[in-house]
Amino acid sequence: AHPELHAELTRRIAGQLPSGWEELLPRYTPADKAVATRKLSEIVINALAPVIPELVGGSADLTGSNLTRWKGAVDFQPEPTGLGDYAGRYLRFGVREHGMAAICNGMAAYGAVVPFASTFLNFISYAAGASRLSALSRLRVLYIMTHDSIGLGEDGPTHQPIETMAMLRATPNYLNFRPADGNEVSGAYMAALQHADRPSVLSLTRQNLPQLEGSSVEQTLKGGYELAVFGSSARARDLIIVGTGSETSLAVEAAKLLRDEHGMVVKVVSMPCLELFAQQPCDYRKSVLTPGVPAVSVEALSTFGWHKYVHLPIGIDSFGASGPYQQLYEKFGLTPAAIAAKAVKLVKYYKHQAVPELDLVL
Repeated sequence: AHPELHAELTRRIAGQLPSGWEELLPRYTPADKAVATRKLSEIVINALAPVIPELVGGSADLTGSNLTRWKGAVDFQPEPTGLGDYAGRYLRFGVREHGMAAICNGMAAYGAVVPFASTFLNFISYAAGASRLSALSRLRVLYIMTHDSIGLGEDGPTHQPIETMAMLRATPNYLNFRPADGNEVSGAYMAALQHADRPSVLSLTRQNLPQLEGSSVEQTLKGGYELAVFGSSARARDLIIVGTGSETSLAVEAAKLLRDEHGMVVKVVSMPCLELFAQQPCDYRKSVLTPGVPAVSVEALSTFGWHKYVHLPIGIDSFGASGPYQQLYEKFGLTPAAIAAKAVKLVKYYKHQAVPELDLVL
């Protein structure tokens, strides 16, 4: 009697998304203005929520900071309260991160919805038991985590994640994204929604980031890719700088310094998702992280785990500090000049001995 409703119900139960949703993901050029990736995420949610009606979720009392409520959203609330109704798709979870993740697990396990949960990245630690079960149970839950580094500034070390990403990367079956700009935010959402059997964490910035030359929605699906080369393309590369998230633009500026002041040829690699990169064929991974070329990584988080991919990880292996984020990046040596200085020492070191081969075979 209701074939259209039947088709819609069976589509959702099967976990299939509506056709054409990928075409609505925004794309950017370097001419577009710098924007925080949490804001770029909000733009994506506003584009997708009207066409993916099974997208349901909310924030643990940080909606105004996470930017997860789309225009026209209705809160899931009893109608007599005047706050919403039970047809609403936006959930006010309250300050209960573990409960939020558990609720999303329940919805994903029941089926016919794609749930998302949101808070500051550091506070996914409060949800670790339930969010780990998202991965263990192979559930498509989107964790939209903002304020993803010392870039949140004055909130201080209690709010600044350091070890959090290392914990998430160590958890089997997770996809962990630190997108560097608008194209990578769109790519992260594309990958997260396409993988119906694993949860994803989208780690997003408070501070504005530039739209990068060479960034790509499609390349984000590979987890890591060559963003740009600075210096003569006819010469062998002297160095590879791998950046994630907000530090990718710093890697670009450091590469320009090394080219202009030291005559180096520097490849910049954007690595929004280590898990997807690890799934790529060995030849592809070696084309990105060229054997025999010294490599450094730059990430405003713990360096734990990076030695598999680079010869020198640059990051933060202490707790953060409180202050304007620009001052914090300087304090922790995450400026283009500081990165370039460490890179020069690395390149000089390997001029006198063989560059160790990285563990990219398996």
